[in-house]
Amino acid sequence: MAALPAGAAHGGHGGHGGSGNGHHGDQGRYQDVQLLSFNDFHGNLEPPAGSSGQVTEKQADGTTKQVEAGGAEYLATSLRTARKGHPYSVTAAAGDLIGASPLLSGLFHDEPTVEAMNKLDLDVTGVGNHEFDEGATELARIQNGGCHPKDGCYEDGRKFKGADYPYLAANVTDEKTGKPILKPYYVWKHKGVKVGFIGVTLEGTPNIVSADGVKGLKFHDEIETVNKYAKILDKQGVKSIVALIHEGGVPASSSYNYDCDAPGAGSGVSGPIVDIAKGITPKVDALVTGHTHNAYVCTIPDPSGNPRMVTSAASYGKLYTDTTLTYDRRTKDIVRTAVKSTGQSKSTGQSKSAKGAGAPKLPTSANHVVTRTQPKAPDMTALIGKWNKLAAPVSNQAVGYISADIAGRGAGTPEEPLGDLIADAQLAHAKSLDPKAALALMNPGGVRSDLVFKASGSEGDGVVTYGEAFTVQPFSNTVNLVDLTGAQVVQALQQQVSGGNEASPKILQPSAGLTYTLDMTKTGAARVLVDSIRLNGAAIDQGATYRVAMNSFLAGGGDGFAALGQGKNPLVGADDLKAFNDYLTANSSASAPIAPPKADRITIMK
Repeated sequence: MAALPAGAAHGGHGGHGGSGNGHHGDQGRYQDVQLLSFNDFHGNLEPPAGSSGQVTEKQADGTTKQVEAGGAEYLATSLRTARKGHPYSVTAAAGDLIGASPLLSGLFHDEPTVEAMNKLDLDVTGVGNHEFDEGATELARIQNGGCHPKDGCYEDGRKFKGADYPYLAANVTDEKTGKPILKPYYVWKHKGVKVGFIGVTLEGTPNIVSADGVKGLKFHDEIETVNKYAKILDKQGVKSIVALIHEGGVPASSSYNYDCDAPGAGSGVSGPIVDIAKGITPKVDALVTGHTHNAYVCTIPDPSGNPRMVTSAASYGKLYTDTTLTYDRRTKDIVRTAVKSTGQSKSTGQSKSAKGAGAPKLPTSANHVVTRTQPKAPDMTALIGKWNKLAAPVSNQAVGYISADIAGRGAGTPEEPLGDLIADAQLAHAKSLDPKAALALMNPGGVRSDLVFKASGSEGDGVVTYGEAFTVQPFSNTVNLVDLTGAQVVQALQQQVSGGNEASPKILQPSAGLTYTLDMTKTGAARVLVDSIRLNGAAIDQGATYRVAMNSFLAGGGDGFAALGQGKNPLVGADDLKAFNDYLTANSSASAPIAPPKADRITIMK
């Protein structure tokens, strides 16, 4: 893999939708720079369905309501509207723009999403773990263009031109050369204002991506990498720096407009991003984050003790963050004398760049809903229509029927009805290969959406199309069968809530017949009550051998499930989407649709 050229200063799209600020000689010392950002788009060009397409909004009386949001047609309108009147505006993203995408994008290796991002005038993005789903060579094609090596070009006489914006991968290096596989940083410039961007993904990417996707790559510590390139930018005279970090946290509230810095709220956010933020050099002025699909606008102290803005805009294009950075033309730095977020201010004392400067404005930041009540962007409507026409012969095929919404990604519970259904489908497929198959386990991160009963387009109510099923399971994993001892099954269940998964449990979705209790008042592996584990009513025998089905990602020990990677006598079946579709077709009809599973296989004690 040839490394792309290292970062150098580049001109941005500067001046999106706004008028100029006069000649350079007329400019004052301070200049507001608008930073628009989002993350974890995952190819959701069309509005995401069901609860996956909603955000929780806190009301003035303390209650909450769900607001439908997202879709490229509305995201484009939102960003273009936000840019009006802001001649200094830069748009950035924090990874996972592609990968795990609905069929409309995923069927075409996410070329449609890249085209949409180009039209959105995205200036720069960091990489996320899903940018590596198809490996570094494919990611280089996404950046540089060219037709897919196997599928070729999707339109006669038209070659994919790649991303107009740079992908930044500062902490991802080629094992052989030791050099970053993509640009580590980018400098946005507009009329004398310079802002540097450093992009990193989580160091643990190899644990959550297939081995083929990260083959030949090394992933380095986020803090060390950002600090290294912040020093390089500083030496180049770039004093204003933003880090794009594909790692995140969990806010104290699920409401996107929750005041993270309210009195008594503490930091308002927990999780890996807190320690990362506390370790990143004060040279960095703001952190745009992602990965956890949560919404927050919080301040976290930098190593000098000065609060610094840390933001995340949920996922799927449902929100965007609007941050105002006050640029000091004399110091070339961002003024951080105080920080204001989501309508609430918090004094921060003196900063590295504005001691005694008396800056006229506070940095501000807030998340905004990409509402579906605003006009659609016509160019996005045309783009979606073009790709839908190409996808229609595959996408619109009916594969099954459901009697009501079956919640998956949007369930908000450790056990998801759709996760159980997928596990049942994988067990059924495994039994067709080997009648001794006893149980199946599905990773929660592999369930990407909900199945929605309500009709869309020409589809009838309750019909599940190939496109909808693809959106649920877009990874092209295979269904694998392995031998595991009962002790290894117990160990895998314990790994859901211990080790690297203790802080943010990854609850495996079990097939019918596997039941047990999780006591979340305990810590670590003790949360799994071993005596409660039953398979078809009988206690699990730790000395016995069981034939266990799972996708190839889990069979490789993904998501921290090392025990599942120890299986013997492997048998590789069909891809997981085929197994799911076959199950829906065989077990449902228009007159006898599948009802949502009760999701009562795991008992949770809190």
